[in-house]
Amino acid sequence: MSDSVKFETDIVVIGAGNAAMCAAIAAQENGADVIVLEKAPESEKGGNTTYTHGSIRFAYNDVTDLQEIMPDLSEEELAITDFGSYPEEEFFDDMCRVTNYRTDPELASVLTSKSYETMKWLHSHKVRFIPIYGRQAFKIDGKFKFWGGMIVESAGGGPGLVESLHKEAKRLGAQVLFNAMATELIHDDDGVHGVMFKHHGKTKAIHAKSVIMASGGFHANQEMRTRYLGPKWDLAHARGSRYNTGEGIQMALNIGASPYGNWSGAHAVGGDRYLPDYTEGFQKLSYPFGIMVNAEGRRFVDEGADFRNYTYAKYGKLILEQPGQFAWQIFDKKVSHLLRDEYKIKQVTKVKANTLEELAEKLDGVDAESFLREIHEYNASIRDDIPFNPNIKDGRRTEGLGVRKSNWANRIDEGPFEAYAVTCGITFTFGGLRINTESEVQDILSQSIPGLYAAGELVGGLFYFNYPGGTGLMAGSVFGKIAGENAAKLVKRAKVR
Repeated sequence: MSDSVKFETDIVVIGAGNAAMCAAIAAQENGADVIVLEKAPESEKGGNTTYTHGSIRFAYNDVTDLQEIMPDLSEEELAITDFGSYPEEEFFDDMCRVTNYRTDPELASVLTSKSYETMKWLHSHKVRFIPIYGRQAFKIDGKFKFWGGMIVESAGGGPGLVESLHKEAKRLGAQVLFNAMATELIHDDDGVHGVMFKHHGKTKAIHAKSVIMASGGFHANQEMRTRYLGPKWDLAHARGSRYNTGEGIQMALNIGASPYGNWSGAHAVGGDRYLPDYTEGFQKLSYPFGIMVNAEGRRFVDEGADFRNYTYAKYGKLILEQPGQFAWQIFDKKVSHLLRDEYKIKQVTKVKANTLEELAEKLDGVDAESFLREIHEYNASIRDDIPFNPNIKDGRRTEGLGVRKSNWANRIDEGPFEAYAVTCGITFTFGGLRINTESEVQDILSQSIPGLYAAGELVGGLFYFNYPGGTGLMAGSVFGKIAGENAAKLVKRAKVR
């Protein structure tokens, strides 16, 4: 190998999404020189972050905390909005509750306790946040009330977040190489010392004092999905980045890193039945205000079990398990105004009818007679004496059904009726590498591998079975920042020697 294809730096970051760029910024501001390897071309940079809405969950006490990260909040917005509070204890409880108490308590504690200070840190690095009106708050009696513990998103969504982080990293001096796919960790008995990679198809090497892995999971790898998640997962549509194919995880496992977490689990949502792979905006997440039926015309899930952002990431799996791997979401005129913007796009598999009988004939692949029986039984089961309120878990429920609906149950009896065909869209995988609270990758003996850190979706142990919405970006930011800071400390110690 000639000198022309060798690089040298303090820290190599593998990946260029939220977690990776937080790591690069933290390392660079702490005195280290950083080179970022991005597998994608520049036009597709940012991994799964680019495909998100930029929604991010964090703990806060009151509106004064929010004003520190959103100083642009106007007096009018403050007057018409109930932002509530979301203390660390509630965030931690949500992490435990939605993962059936399998989340790693130490990692979850770091995530929740460091979330607000990390938001302030992001704001200090020119990331702008705005309230999520419309998706996380409905206007009732002239006032917006936020629900479900998630209230802000990055301005410009995921693409805006990626651009802000890349711009800041560049300002601080970090270098990003695009079309640069990491292939192997350079290591010996003393730890990790760099990365082998292909840059525009040419094999090159970067020698470094530490490496931070933030290259995402394996949701875009059909073979790995089927191997680890199980049958039918090769049939799931892949959302987000087509570059998250698991090589980063495998590189670390090859040198003795410990696998960890819910390897048979994934964040998977209901999205348009014919959604294109590797896209965003095709999810269909207003199901709490209607019902979902399968090919047999039967409901199969409690659509109102909890707020949408506590259930959406696990319901994709349930749709995948239905005959034909699809379902239809059904709404009537009473709730159609509550549907999220993604229901209004041009590319949508939708039918509309003035009567339920007409609708039944239009539901492609569904047993029409069974569907009509199901919807009439559903309509007869609803507690009409309990008022409907989309901003709270209102307890307006069904009684006497095999599959109950716990909240937001309305009769579907007022035309026109709308139905949307959905299938499973996989967003990211839950299994990955074991890290400690310092973001150091652990080996199979539960000892830190010197010089190797990790953050983002390739970290295992945080999410099991399910996922509180907005936690992925927060986890990437928290542990990315920690990884960058600690890798920079290692560099300083090495230079002193």
